[in-house]
Amino acid sequence: MFDRICVPTDGSDAAAAAFEHVLAVAADHDATVHLLHVADTTRDSVTRIGGDVVDVLEQEGESIVADAAARAADRGVEAETAVRQGGVPETVASFAAEVDADLVAMSTRGRQGVERIVGSTTERVVRQSPVPVLALRPGDEEVPYPYEDVLVPTDGSPAATAALDRAIPVAERAGATVHVLSVVDTGGIGIGDSVEADVLSEYADDAVAEGVERVEDAGLEAVGAVEVASSAARGIGAYVDDPGVDLVAMGTHGRTGAGRYLLGSVAERTLRTAPVPVLTVPIGDEESSD
Repeated sequence: MFDRICVPTDGSDAAAAAFEHVLAVAADHDATVHLLHVADTTRDSVTRIGGDVVDVLEQEGESIVADAAARAADRGVEAETAVRQGGVPETVASFAAEVDADLVAMSTRGRQGVERIVGSTTERVVRQSPVPVLALRPGDEEVPYPYEDVLVPTDGSPAATAALDRAIPVAERAGATVHVLSVVDTGGIGIGDSVEADVLSEYADDAVAEGVERVEDAGLEAVGAVEVASSAARGIGAYVDDPGVDLVAMGTHGRTGAGRYLLGSVAERTLRTAPVPVLTVPIGDEESSD
């Protein structure tokens, strides 16, 4: 399912820790990891050493990806390296397309701290990436792989269905249970508006039933759930904490209007808060066969 994994790295402890999880995924899929360091062009990096003009950020980047490639070799994983200049999100997205990656895997924390990285870089990569992004928080290397319980939030949209179609083959690696969850978001419902609440609950029931049927047709165990919460992100977070989910897979776009489930913003909130890896699937992504 994953043949070429793009792995941006800045050499931070968080990126190194997340890379252990990536290597487990790559080894399982016999995938090549394409290690990328982006020398951020917003920083002045050219200097003169002796008689040579050198770019110190590029030099540092070469060392970072070489070290990561050595770790991959120790695990029997093939690795290729690259150092590019540019803004981080757009460079990652263009590089993923260049190497025909079918997954981007990256830490949500880097050298500049969790708030800046999660709030900008990871989310901007998710928005721009042409392929699914596996976002890994520090500590995710301790999450079991292959995953045993996979959560797919759904609002019944094509993007949610695409995420489910990506999650199913991931779950098949170890016969994982797939949890199909729809959250009735009461945050925008007026007091006493029981009719709208009933409509949303019915809509959620239908979305979950459709997802469960899809999972069971693939021969996997499915658990369907409808939760009521003040926001979709809170409902997802509460569910992740309760049954011990190992992975959240979700679309980056969703329905508006009657569905009330703005999946894009929910995905970003989930990236910030989920204690487990989050796999985001862009709209239009299609699963290729192994």
